[in-house]
Amino acid sequence: MHTLNFRQPRFAELPNTFYSSVAPEPLDSPYWIALNHDLAAELWPSANPMADLQSAENLAALSGCAEHYTPQPLATVYSGHQFGVYVPRLGDGRAILLGDAADSQGKLWEIQLKGAGKTPYSRFADGRAVLRSSIREYLCCEAMHGLGIPTTRALALTGSNNPVYREEVETAAVLTRIAPSFIRFGHFEYLFYTGREDELKLLADFVIRHHYPECTEADNPYLLLLEQIGRRTAQTVAAWQCTGFCHGVMNTDNMSVLGLTLDYGPFGFLDAYDRRHICNHSDREGRYAFNAQPYIAHWNMAALAQCFETLIPEAELNLLIEQWPTVFQTAYLKHMRLKLGLLAEQADDEELVADLFAALQGQQADFTLFFRHLSLLSNAHGDPLPSALSALFADGIPQQLALWLGRYRRRLRAENNEAEARAQRMNRTNPLYVLRNHLAEQAIALAKTGDYREIERLRRCLADPYRERAEFADFAGPAPAWAAEICVSCSS
Repeated sequence: MHTLNFRQPRFAELPNTFYSSVAPEPLDSPYWIALNHDLAAELWPSANPMADLQSAENLAALSGCAEHYTPQPLATVYSGHQFGVYVPRLGDGRAILLGDAADSQGKLWEIQLKGAGKTPYSRFADGRAVLRSSIREYLCCEAMHGLGIPTTRALALTGSNNPVYREEVETAAVLTRIAPSFIRFGHFEYLFYTGREDELKLLADFVIRHHYPECTEADNPYLLLLEQIGRRTAQTVAAWQCTGFCHGVMNTDNMSVLGLTLDYGPFGFLDAYDRRHICNHSDREGRYAFNAQPYIAHWNMAALAQCFETLIPEAELNLLIEQWPTVFQTAYLKHMRLKLGLLAEQADDEELVADLFAALQGQQADFTLFFRHLSLLSNAHGDPLPSALSALFADGIPQQLALWLGRYRRRLRAENNEAEARAQRMNRTNPLYVLRNHLAEQAIALAKTGDYREIERLRRCLADPYRERAEFADFAGPAPAWAAEICVSCSS
């Protein structure tokens, strides 16, 4: 049997004003819901996940029910802008840091329980998580990892029949998630807005020491740190846009300084393409709509940059923020060239991409399957369009898109872009499987009856979303009509 042991978290190097010591609140009669065998093997390669890890002792540890936790668990304090409004004190209201663990390569990961009870930062909440939202986060962490998008990871999911009150009474769950660090933009905002300049510098030094050591030798390490955070943020949000992922709540307290996708709440992947899609039912003004995500990331970077005003000259801060949209657009077009199978960069790439999405707007074509089936298109002028591609449009290929496809074919011929090799490249970039809301809902519905098999089946599929497999044929189709009625909000 392999009993989980965690070392003192590196975050505890910081003064105790950065966190509070906490104790998880035990649930009644916890049980296993899911264990991510692939991730467990990376962390503990000598252990057999089924035989060694799913023990009573480990179940207790990962459900918040162990009698003693060593080291002492922590909850960190931060603030943040929520829907554009500054909230002075937030913090880990339902997340508890157990400690660090090293993987087989020696890399350290923070191990965190989400839903294990109240902390000093829970405010009026209960510190619990419900089964529904915990399944969604467990699956989406691993779906994003499979897509190659920076993300927190999900190790395990435990449950209990304890009631948790949201819009309705639901059962409790505890998610074990891991990341190199869970430090957010909001950690810096909390120190900045409370005037704790020395501690803000301590935090910046901590982040450089453990996560951005290349900054140490720079003329101004803090400027390079902020540049690197901006670059990682741009790359991650560009990947979201190119995969049709909507985060739903891009508050600054949900933004990772490592550029990770963090805090999966009312997220969603686009079914039918709609640049104005709002995945969060609570977002009535559309602040976090799909097409707004790059602009909000820029806004959030400006909010973070303000925190560095005592460490970086104002002119350099302003220039960095002014240049961020170019950094984003460079990353975005790089992703889009890969999606389109293009071999070379050209001056009109931005126009080519914008015109494609203008042609798709309002056509109700499935985002994921459009790019997947686009790989079937021949280069030759006059060749019939792939039937799978045409079938995505109820009234046939619209004229605007037909013109774009002709332009795309000319570009491919000009590049001498061989069709078969292009199709193979595109299928390594455009997934066949994404975590559509209706797939998550089906897994949740079964889990509420005590059947957790669909969670593992979905996880295995999404771990390798680019390779077609017959066993997952039911995950590869477009969303059914009823999926449009699925309502996801901040409580999800």
